[in-house]
Amino acid sequence: MAVSYFMEESRMSDMRDHPLRFKATNELHARPFPIVSASARAAFFAYGNSDDSVDRSNSSDWDHLIQLLDRFGAPHPAPNATHYFGKLGQAWIKWERHTEFTTYTAIIDNLGKVAFDGTEFNIFPADWLNSTPGVRLTSSAIRIESTASTKTIQRHLKSHFVAESLAVSRVLDGAAVIAGDYRIDVHGNLRFSVFVGPTTGRNRIGRIVQRLNEIEVYKTMSMLGLFQARELSSRLSAVDHSMSELVAALSDENVSAEANLDALLEMSAELESNSAQVAYRFAASKAYAAIVSQRIEVLREERFEGVQTFREFMMRRYDPSMRTVQAMDARLQDLIARAKRTGDLLRTRVNVERQGQNQDLLAGMNRRADMQLNLQKTVEGLSIVAVSYYATGLMLYLLAPIPSIFGVSKVFLTAAVAPIVVAAVYFALRRIRKNLK
Repeated sequence: MAVSYFMEESRMSDMRDHPLRFKATNELHARPFPIVSASARAAFFAYGNSDDSVDRSNSSDWDHLIQLLDRFGAPHPAPNATHYFGKLGQAWIKWERHTEFTTYTAIIDNLGKVAFDGTEFNIFPADWLNSTPGVRLTSSAIRIESTASTKTIQRHLKSHFVAESLAVSRVLDGAAVIAGDYRIDVHGNLRFSVFVGPTTGRNRIGRIVQRLNEIEVYKTMSMLGLFQARELSSRLSAVDHSMSELVAALSDENVSAEANLDALLEMSAELESNSAQVAYRFAASKAYAAIVSQRIEVLREERFEGVQTFREFMMRRYDPSMRTVQAMDARLQDLIARAKRTGDLLRTRVNVERQGQNQDLLAGMNRRADMQLNLQKTVEGLSIVAVSYYATGLMLYLLAPIPSIFGVSKVFLTAAVAPIVVAAVYFALRRIRKNLK
């Protein structure tokens, strides 16, 4: 049996792998959680483009990271890496590059002298921060303390956070208590506290810190769609009003359908332009909002001393913003669909009007054809008379000797020849017309 197994294994090793097989597998393990002790501080910040564009310079982010590592003599990650975790001096640094933003997390294994005094960011040189290839999207200070005392936790909550917006939860089956008020302090950072029990391991603490950072950065990125939605609202209201007036004018026969169609084309072009401008941001906001919800879900929150949980905070403060984005996206798509339906109605009316114009044109052409036919018949009758007159005169010249030879008068000869000539001319013209058909 063992021989057979190894033979089969050898056969599998001879198979050709898909060129992306190992990359796809390694991608699942590309962003490991940090390892954080029970008494520590963490500094987190994310930066991106100032103009809210998607395109980012990967080389600039990479060069910026290398500058930081070189200052501490730290080893470089592999080329084209999107993740780095290593020790810089007395702190551990975690770097991640995403499609729209880049994040840094510094973990310091001490609580410092004063809570949330901003010194956790001192690991990053000031001139290096000023040369960041982007603008700050968010930054937060996280304080990890080892305590299981409810009174101690409550005392820290009162001193560190604004009670009106405070969110607190027991997470991961009571492994820790997390807290935050999502307000920017005097140092320009958000504040979060993680209170862990004596039995909570460093890996689990690292996962909690990572989840808090992910919730914050994805929340911030999804909120960018809200401001585009607000800017779009007034433009859509103007288009909606104009389109409603245009639809109301469809029943007015005094208004040109073609003029309305031209106006509708301008509205449709504006709607498509707006859609192109916000399509990516709206889609990204929906995706980021889904990630925020998932990250909160995996924390397995439990209420702490009657205070609102993170899920409840997001439901009251954050979810309405995302519903605004979704509603504005739905309104935009509805206006595009309405413009299409209205365009179909206008094109139908234009076609009906043109068919009526074509019928009038054909009727006029028929009348002109009848007039031309009558005129042609009249001309043909006159032409028979004219040709017969000249033909009769020619025949009389040819028959001029007959009256003197046979004693017939010229009048009698003319009367005899004229009907024959007229009949000959008539049948000759009729035959010519028949051959032309």
